[in-house]
Amino acid sequence: VQLVESGGGLAQPGGSVRLSCAVSGFPDPDYAMGWFRQVPGKEREGVGCISLSVGSTYYRSSVKGRFAISGDYDKNTAYLHMNTLNPEETAAYYCAIGTGCGSIWYDDPEVWEYWGQGTQVTVSP
Repeated sequence: VQLVESGGGLAQPGGSVRLSCAVSGFPDPDYAMGWFRQVPGKEREGVGCISLSVGSTYYRSSVKGRFAISGDYDKNTAYLHMNTLNPEETAAYYCAIGTGCGSIWYDDPEVWEYWGQGTQVTVSP
């Protein structure tokens, strides 16, 4: 199983970034994709998730209305669209595969099975 992330980089405060996560080798067609972020010295926190087969999503309250997760089921790729970014959201962002998406799963790294390598997003003037 391989998850390949792309799209990180530098953004200005108030700016936007789109991350991609391409999945290969996962045998279960009904899976969820989660997005997490982590800064050094802090725990990894869930940003949101999507159930790729049905398109349902769940978000951390602090990103609702600014971030959006979408998925292309045929391409086995999920996207994290981040808008109105603030410097406090500078972090390494990770995608992960799991079996469910919702309030129980989105913020618990332990229930996600496979992880991408992470991509750095830096929000700075």
